[in-house]
Amino acid sequence: MQKAIALFLLLIMAVQLIWPIGIPGLRHRRDFWKVAVFAIVMMMLTVLIRP
Repeated sequence: MQKAIALFLLLIMAVQLIWPIGIPGLRHRRDFWKVAVFAIVMMMLTVLIRP
């Protein structure tokens, strides 16, 4: 599941660089770093939750 989430977030980052998504907070190409920060936080939460 963690690999699927990572691949999905990488895809979103690639799309954001090519064609901005347009939702609030992701309106410009330079906002792709926000997706990366979100991905890192989600992966850390996954590691913390798993026993």
